[in-house]
Amino acid sequence: MPHIKVNGANIYYEEQGSGKETIFFSHGLLWSTKLYENQVAELKKHYRCITFDFRGQGQSEVTDSGYDMETLCEDAVALIKALNGAPCHFAGLSMGGFVGMRIAARYPELLKSLILLETSSDPEPKENLGKYRLLNFIARYLGLGILTGQVMPIMFGKKFLNDPLRKSLKQEMIARLAGNNRIGITRAIKGVIERNGVYEEIKKIKTPTLIIVGDQDVATVPAKSERIHGQISGSKLVVIPGAGHTATIEEPVAVNKTIIDFLSTQR
Repeated sequence: MPHIKVNGANIYYEEQGSGKETIFFSHGLLWSTKLYENQVAELKKHYRCITFDFRGQGQSEVTDSGYDMETLCEDAVALIKALNGAPCHFAGLSMGGFVGMRIAARYPELLKSLILLETSSDPEPKENLGKYRLLNFIARYLGLGILTGQVMPIMFGKKFLNDPLRKSLKQEMIARLAGNNRIGITRAIKGVIERNGVYEEIKKIKTPTLIIVGDQDVATVPAKSERIHGQISGSKLVVIPGAGHTATIEEPVAVNKTIIDFLSTQR
């Protein structure tokens, strides 16, 4: 699959399916294009689906700088334009949602709709900063492999973690975490935990918006999604039972139905 140079970074992306409308999928911190494999498998039947890796993650270039949310927003904007995707549907999970909200507020002409999953419009809570900085320091010098025991309960709900039928999938997700580039991922983590909030800015969003959150999400608790819902006029909020911070993997059937139902109203 190809790379493309945008905004000073060599970005990896995958394009599948075809249709009159394009969906861009923007992954969360520590993950990659694979975060949306279940959604693309279904949606590519009717849409042009483009997934991409943020700089420093997945197969994209590990750049020296540019990991703040403002630069990542400009990366995504440049990618949408370079791939002739506008106006597109833009789906963003967690960090991908931080980027999606910025695009919708600043570049509304690029979007047909906005789909936010397990995200927040606020800065990282101060009580989390010390813990995350320590974990990031360890990840920088020893890799994420030794931290999966601490990270998995943040990323996934108890239903997924305790399901014996999904043991192999759980091991696969652990392997994906451990496989992150140490330099790229620690720069990306720093960009996320030091981000500015956009709560006041998202009042400007007029793009049709769907907000999805798992009821077991501990990283961006459902109250964070309710807060976004209250700030974006006309938005729709859906809570996915049994899902944590990674609903696209944990409860793909429910997520797919929710997205398909929403997109059917945007035609």
